[in-house]
Order: sequence, then C-alpha cells, then structure tokens
Amino acid sequence: MSGAVDLSVLKERAEAQRAQANRPTPPPAAASSSAPGPAGGAAFPAVYDVTEETFETEVVARSSQVLVVVDLWATWCGPCKQLSPTLERMAAESGGTWVLAKVDVDANPRIAQLFGVQSVPTVVAIAGGQPVSAFAGAQPAAQIQGWIDDIMTQHGAAITGVPAAEDGDEAEEPVDPRMAAAEDKLNVGDIDGALADYKAIAAAEPNNVEAASLVRNLTFVARAQAHDPADVADAAPDDLEKQLAAADIELLNQQPEAAFDRIVKVVARTAGDDRSAARARLLELFELFDPAEPFVVAARRKLATALY
Repeated sequence: MSGAVDLSVLKERAEAQRAQANRPTPPPAAASSSAPGPAGGAAFPAVYDVTEETFETEVVARSSQVLVVVDLWATWCGPCKQLSPTLERMAAESGGTWVLAKVDVDANPRIAQLFGVQSVPTVVAIAGGQPVSAFAGAQPAAQIQGWIDDIMTQHGAAITGVPAAEDGDEAEEPVDPRMAAAEDKLNVGDIDGALADYKAIAAAEPNNVEAASLVRNLTFVARAQAHDPADVADAAPDDLEKQLAAADIELLNQQPEAAFDRIVKVVARTAGDDRSAARARLLELFELFDPAEPFVVAARRKLATALY
C-alpha cells in the first residue's frame, strides 16, 4: 500500500452518481447487527457491504463519525474465509466503537487499486476521512483488537463523538529513536544506511506505513542514482534493462509522464517474461505517487490498453 492515499477518486465518482439520482440505498448489511452511533447518534450497521458507488458515503464520510475498518476480500481467497468471520464477530461485539465495511475486490477493482492492494485479505482502518493503518493476511482476534485499540488512541480525535484531549492534556507523541536515527543518516546523504534502517523497521512493524513508504522511495532513488545516463542515452527499443534504467532516470529528473510512457511502450512491444517485468516495474513506480495524480491515472489507462 502507498503511504499517501487520496480518497477523492471514488468520492468524485459517487458525487457524479448522485447528481443523476437520489442517494443510493445502502447495500444490505453482511450481518443483521447494528452499532449505536457515536455519542448516542444515529445507529450504523456493524457490518455492511460497500461498492465503488457507495464508498464515499459509507466509508469516507462515515469515518468522521465512527472508525471504519475496511475488509478487502475475494471469494476465492482461503485466508479471507478465516479472517472475515473474525472481523464480523468483533465488529458486532464492539458496541459501536467501530464498524466493518466489506469490499469484494473482484467486483470493485477500483477500491483495491486505490489502496494499492497486492494481496487479500487486506484490512485498512479509516478515521476522519483518511486511511491511518493497515495489515494484510489473517490475524488472530487478540492481535486485531490491539491494533484497533492503538488506532483509537492515536486517531480517536479525528472521529466525531470521541472527545478530544483538553488543552494541555495531550501528551506529545514520543519520537521513535529508530526513525530519528534513519532520518539523520538521510539528512547527511547516507541513503544506503537510511534505507537499511527503514527496512529493518518495516520488517519489524508491518503496519508502519511511514517506514514502508520511505523504503519504497529510497529503494527507487538508490537504484536510479546507480544508473549511468550516458549508458542508456541511446538504449535500443528491445533492450529491456536499459529501457527500464532510462525510465528510472527520467523519473528521478521529475519527468514521470516520459518515464511511464517509455515503459508502456515496452509492455506493448514485448511478451512473456519481458512484458511481465516491464509491467511489474511500472506498477512499482506508480506506488511512488498519489494514485489520483492525473499522470498516474493516464498511465494506468495506457497500460491497460497495451495489455489488452
């Protein structure tokens, strides 16, 4: 998952849908239980299904009133059959502390794309209209509960009905010495050292979104800086490695459109392993940007055309 997820893509689609008709009726809840609204407000279903059209209303907007946990699953996914019932039971027993929004990724691919989902099950917590934490794979109930408790402690103020700390009562968030040490290395130009530190943090804490994002960005920078521009200046169209290296250099030079177009052309004229490698590299580069960036959206369309 990318570190900075912009939910406006599906919001705009939902608003366009409502411009032509009344607000869609919420989909049937996956479970019959309901959660009381925050501070005695309107009741929400404890568990319910979400589509691309209802995502903005039933997830983004609702997350300003109650913590929304999004379960991204698929019918063919074995671990999903283990995790989903656990999440549904926990949501029903949460007393309205949080609700569970279920997304079938096969029926709603844009939601999966929005979050950069690479495997299912993936679970994302939304508070105050933004994703704040995530995990992938089946987890035991106790670990999930600890994850939710941490989110409520850190992000409860973004949700209406969760009292904010009084002035002077809010404790300053402690600085993680590992992150601080890695940042110090980065500030003095030690990219390799900083990258190694961030990788260690991300490996130890799979839910550390900041560390994972920095790993992606620094991995790209280290790779791009290792290329010799002169060596790829006249790269042959069928030289996969040099074409990918040239794209790295273009992206490092703030030319994402040129970099993406170059790889799309490689995808269009190759097959087999070369095509797979080029496609994988392009998807990797997409993760360095907000998925709503116009040049990312345009490149995804071009990639789809080249593939199909």
